[in-house]
Amino acid sequence: MTNIGVLALQGDVAEHEAMLAASGANPSLVKRADQLHGLDGIIIPGGESTTIGKLLRRFDLLEPLQERVRAGFPIFGTCAGMILLADHVEDAATDQPTIGGMNITVQRNAFGSQRESFETDLRVPSVGDQPLHAVFIRAPLITQVGDDVTVLATLADGRAVAAQQDNLLVASFHPELTDDARLHRYFVDMVSERS
Repeated sequence: MTNIGVLALQGDVAEHEAMLAASGANPSLVKRADQLHGLDGIIIPGGESTTIGKLLRRFDLLEPLQERVRAGFPIFGTCAGMILLADHVEDAATDQPTIGGMNITVQRNAFGSQRESFETDLRVPSVGDQPLHAVFIRAPLITQVGDDVTVLATLADGRAVAAQQDNLLVASFHPELTDDARLHRYFVDMVSERS
């Protein structure tokens, strides 16, 4: 069975854990660097990216995750997790640590405040023909992608909201807040292929 961790410092930890279990993976919570051992991949959930970055430093997880990105370790970042995996962040706090590794630029809170949160259906051909329901909460947006990045989903206006680069998968939205586990299964399959 594929062992996938969920970074458990902030955010929708239990929801990701449930989605991983529904997708056939063996989920475990990660709060310390030693808990990375034995994992085949990890999810970095949404939350507040600056806070998660500071907690990664405080719990000595930032450098181990940066090293794993460079070594090809699979990571799925949702919402704030996407910000943390981006190589470039627009409107970043001056003290915001990031993991980096993905050749994208993201804009934090691209859709506005909590009041501007919304839900929509997206075409995500990588997970099937049926639309994927997506929940956007103070969501970031991918504003630029590098040549080695594949955009997996866009809004109706063409703006990118999900992408993959080798071992890294990101989504602006919260797939764990729906009952559709297809994006988590996609990540589990991606991890299994690399194990």
